[in-house]
Amino acid sequence: MLRWVLRVFFAGVIMLAATAVLSPARADTASVIAATYGELSVSPPTSASIHVCHGFGCKYRAEFGLTAADRAALARMLAGGKASAAAERKAIGNAGAWFDRRIGPVAGTTGHVARANRDYMFDKGQMDCIDSSRNTTSLLLVLDELNLLRHHHVAEPVARGYIIDGRPPHVTAVLVEKSSGVAWAVDSWTRAYGQAPEIMRLSMWKTLD
Repeated sequence: MLRWVLRVFFAGVIMLAATAVLSPARADTASVIAATYGELSVSPPTSASIHVCHGFGCKYRAEFGLTAADRAALARMLAGGKASAAAERKAIGNAGAWFDRRIGPVAGTTGHVARANRDYMFDKGQMDCIDSSRNTTSLLLVLDELNLLRHHHVAEPVARGYIIDGRPPHVTAVLVEKSSGVAWAVDSWTRAYGQAPEIMRLSMWKTLD
């Protein structure tokens, strides 16, 4: 239990320190990759391959190869988000649910639960928020690489909660709306297998427990 708490705690410290220097509105792809994968020595995603984190703290990694059919499916889903930023966020949610179902058989995570806590920390088929935030950011970066994001760009993951403030540490993937600069949390840890991630304003997400 202590090891899990410390792992998530220090990951949160690192990521909050990064966002204190570089706000989500100014983040570029290189900084997102460094902040998301650097301390875990995980290869960044490409439109051909993603390393999926699972088992808490990215202890286990499964390589998932995206096929031409996968890229076409993502293009069809994101085409529904052309009209507006809100429509694009809905399409991203659909893509997140599809992605979770797609990687589940490869990573052995088809039974992962919502809000997996320390009770699941020795189950390689579960994901903590470190895993889920990395995997979601990987999907978002692939969408960006495929030029499927029109209204948003991908920012570094953001953490909240430091135990000493009475809140458990938690990390989420982040998108920033291009026109307004508003940051949005894309939180898949709060959802069970095959469900769309929870998407809300990052400012609101930061106030939650």
